This record gives sequence, C-alpha cells and structure tokens, in this order.
Amino acid sequence: MQYELPEALVQVRDNLRRFVAEEIEPRAGVIEETNDIPDALLAKAAALGLFGLSIPEEYGGSGTSEVATCVALEALGHGPGGVTFYVAPSAPAAAIRFAGTEEQRRKYLPALARGDAIPAFCLTEAGAGSDAAGIKTRAVRQGDRWVINGSKLWISRARRAGVFLVSAVTDPEKRGKGGVTIFILDKRPGITVGKADRLLGVAGSGSAEVSFENCEASDADVLGTVGGGFDVLKFILGRARLWASARAVGMCSRALELSVAYADARVQFGKKIGEFQAIKLKLADMACDLYTSRLLLYRAAALFDQDLDPVQEVSMAKLFCTEAAGRAADMAVQIHGAMGLSREFQVERLYRDCRAFRIIDGTSDLQRMMIASNVQKRGIGEALAPGGLV
Repeated sequence: MQYELPEALVQVRDNLRRFVAEEIEPRAGVIEETNDIPDALLAKAAALGLFGLSIPEEYGGSGTSEVATCVALEALGHGPGGVTFYVAPSAPAAAIRFAGTEEQRRKYLPALARGDAIPAFCLTEAGAGSDAAGIKTRAVRQGDRWVINGSKLWISRARRAGVFLVSAVTDPEKRGKGGVTIFILDKRPGITVGKADRLLGVAGSGSAEVSFENCEASDADVLGTVGGGFDVLKFILGRARLWASARAVGMCSRALELSVAYADARVQFGKKIGEFQAIKLKLADMACDLYTSRLLLYRAAALFDQDLDPVQEVSMAKLFCTEAAGRAADMAVQIHGAMGLSREFQVERLYRDCRAFRIIDGTSDLQRMMIASNVQKRGIGEALAPGGLV
C-alpha cells in the first residue's frame, strides 16, 4: 500500500484547491440563491479538463486512475457540495467505458469529457432506491423498437442533462438480475425533466424528476446486453460509492481546517478557545477521522486501479468517510458557536452539504448490511484479513 501521493498528484490536488478558493468559493452565494451552477464556472472547469475524470485519454479524458480521480474529488470537496455533482466523474461515462460498444464510446465519451454534454444516471424511483430490484420503469419491445415508460426521482444533473442512462425492466418475470436493461439515450421526445429539486444541501446539483412517456429506443441504445443491467449497475455503484467517499473526505478536511483556524483566532475568557480541552478533544477526533478516512478511501481506489472488485472496501469507505464528514461538520459548527449557525460562514453550508452523502449511492445502513453479511458469510479471518477484502 502506497501512503504517499506522487508529486504529479500533489500538484493536481494543490491546483484544484486553488481553483476552489479562487473560482468556486466566491460564487457559493450565487449557487445557493439560484440553485444552479453559473455557466462561466462550468466553462472554467471544462478548460481544466475536470469533466474528463475517469474517462480514457483516447476519448479525450484525463485517464481512468481512480486514485487520481479521488485526489481531484477530495480537493473539490473543499467547496460547495453541489458543484461536485457536475465537475466530477459521472456514472454514465463510467458505464459507457465499461459496457459500451466502440460506437457508443466514440459517440458519447468525447462530448462528456469536454463538458459539451451533461449526463444523468436515472435509477432511483419512488419504490426503488437502495433496492435496485424494485425498479418499475418498463421498456417494452414493439417491433424493432423499445418503448420506455416510467418516472425517476432525485436525478442529479437532470436539469442540464443531454444524455440519460436509464434502468428499465425488460423481463418482468425476472425480478432483479436478468430482468433489467440499461439504455443510453440522448435528449429525445418522450423525456421530460421536472423542476429543480430544493434539497437540504448540495445546491446546484441539478436534481430533478425525469419522466419517460412512450420514449422510443433502438437496440443500438442498449448499454451492454438486454437483461444485463445489474452487471452495469454493480460497476456504476462501486465507482459512485468511491467518489462519494472522496467528496466526503474533502468535506472532512475542510471542516477541520476551518475549525483549527477559528480555534486559533477566537478568544474567550482571556485566551484562544483552541487552548481549552473541550476544543482540543474535538479537533483530535476530527483529525483521527480524517486520517482514517483517507486510508480507507485510497486503499479502495488503489484496488480498483488493480482491476480488482473491492466491494467490501468500498462499502467500508462509503460508510466511514461519509459518517466521519457528518461528525466533522457537526463539531465544526459547535466549535464556531453561534457563528456556525450563520449562512455567512462556510461551516453552516458544510453541515448541510455533507448530509446528502450518507444517503446517495447507497445509504449508510445499506453499507452496514453489506459489510456485516460479508463478515458473516466469509468469517472474520478471511473477510478482514489485510488485502483480503475483495
């Protein structure tokens, strides 16, 4: 296990932190007010190649190293949470890279890497979130076409999306594996995007309902194979959980930075509050959580880069990193006192933003169930042996 980042990735991290401080953070107020990302900011992100994360270089991306992608996302996690839903790797791009035909890759990936097309991953429904087998959206074969009907909820980036990755039931006799197919659709008749959702945090994420009404698709729009949707979903959700972990680590890091700075500047009872034991204990817990989160995150990312399938590691990373971010944000607000409740201070936004990551891409409780089931099935020795979690 390599614990030190190579110099090239250190430069990427530092450059992106400057980008957050100089370009994104000054626009945070506008993003909160409008619930949208300014076009000028997206253009700057595109110029930096940030839409090409996790896309192969041959298709115009910056490469498929998950360690590098996590470094970028951790740095971006220092800013407004909603921005990382756009300026980030996307599940549709990863899925096309994994299961797409060469024609599909060349049609979609270069445009996604440039930021010319925004993708949306349409999975969640009223009765299907963590339980992907509960999908109700149907794709029915009619002659040489598929006709898709259904509705998807809380779809990030939907408001700007021009490409939709859609999960639909194609064989209702097979609940779950074998009965679901993934379609990749450009914007076309039959696709309707609703008004932007107003969420607790992550303003500007573009979340909205997406409805499909007699939306036609061809066999060329099938991603992977008919009935092979769960293999694609497994690939997507593994990466999505890794990327959520990276965002959470960035939030945890930022919460600690802000808290250390405030504890050094704020004076009460004649001395800096950072000298009080109660504050020191909080800072120590935040530092330990951050350190542990990074180890879990980059261990999982490194295993992905070795072409392994670290289901257990990524579940542990998703669980611990997102929960740690919540603890860090809560303690940061407490350290800031009444100022931590003010929207004039970044910790208030961090507190709201980080809450989403314990839910999206598989809730904390779902991760706990998966981890526990693996330990029960394989035993503690095998399931938790160093390097034996795959």
